[in-house]
Amino acid sequence: MRLSVTALLVTLALCCYDANAIVCPTLTVDLINFLHTPDSVYRLSLLKYKASPEAVDAKMEVKQCVNKLSLENKLIISEILAGC
Repeated sequence: MRLSVTALLVTLALCCYDANAIVCPTLTVDLINFLHTPDSVYRLSLLKYKASPEAVDAKMEVKQCVNKLSLENKLIISEILAGC
């Protein structure tokens, strides 16, 4: 899996070298919500994607790890995302 991700990134770097670094505003909001929204509310917000229950459970499992980050680190990440 790691090799395929590396190959994808290299391919994107070679083919899309003139791409800009502007992040979709909706993605930015979703990522910031992922950092700061309580689990129950975030689980409800995932309904808009109509993902499988397994995918939602996997996302919530990752969120459990993110919840362990300090508030200071979450704010730093949010600032970086908002600046893009």
